[in-house]
Amino acid sequence: MRKTKGIILAGGYGSRLYPLTFGTSKQLLPVYDKPMIYYPLSTLMLAGIRDILLISTPKDLPRFRDLLKDGSQLGVNIVYRDQKKPNGIAEAISLAVDFISDDNVVLILGDNIFHGKKITDMLTRSIDNLSKGYCSIIGCEVDNPKDFGVVEFDDSGNMIRIVEKPDYTDSCLIVSGLYFYTNDVKNKVNKLKYSERGELEITDLNNLYLNNKKLKLIKLDSSFSWLDTGTYDSLIKASKYFQNLEKETGSKYACIEEIAYDLGYINKQKYIEISSLMKNSSYGKYLLRNSVK
Repeated sequence: MRKTKGIILAGGYGSRLYPLTFGTSKQLLPVYDKPMIYYPLSTLMLAGIRDILLISTPKDLPRFRDLLKDGSQLGVNIVYRDQKKPNGIAEAISLAVDFISDDNVVLILGDNIFHGKKITDMLTRSIDNLSKGYCSIIGCEVDNPKDFGVVEFDDSGNMIRIVEKPDYTDSCLIVSGLYFYTNDVKNKVNKLKYSERGELEITDLNNLYLNNKKLKLIKLDSSFSWLDTGTYDSLIKASKYFQNLEKETGSKYACIEEIAYDLGYINKQKYIEISSLMKNSSYGKYLLRNSVK
């Protein structure tokens, strides 16, 4: 049985966040009390994925290495690759062919945040689809669908196509930045051609699977929150969301050290060791309090 690996695409210029991103990667900006990159990394970890490729710009890769190292402190394996120019989401697959090897792969965008009580069920269902030979996309209803890849349906409610940033659409269901692909994605991506805007479009890749009846749509219900943190307002909104949530529940979310400990990726001694490095922060104090469980 094939295992599943993960890719985090954390490239691009973050131009919608200038001047914030002149000196750092967008995915290293804070979302409440942790770097943005913790959120997509935690999603992959919750999916049971331990082999991870992080793709970013040549300028930003050293910063990610400084933060996450080789992942061994979390019981995972993180390797790195540069994307010199942001030539499309699907290009991440072509850059990762040797990394994928004989396995299936999950691709997540570094600025996409998923939260919900049933997130583990959603991830498990998507991974299970891979074992049956089906890819999965995660759909979400939004007020501004024309800014995304939009899923369109026939009169019977069957998915018929995905349209990238359409001028007009009757659908409000968009494709979020979390994709589950079978191993043959290595070959599929080679069939793509660069679009008019000079990118390998992830929508074109998804449509290849849809046309072959190998694409499943998993729609997020109202119990989920999907946060795209690519603008000033959405970045602040995400921080406030988790600030309020953590104050209400007393728990932290996308806490990669806690996830690694709970999943048995690291032992108690290692957990206390990495928590102690942050003992002067409320984040570190939270980790240390939880070391007694």
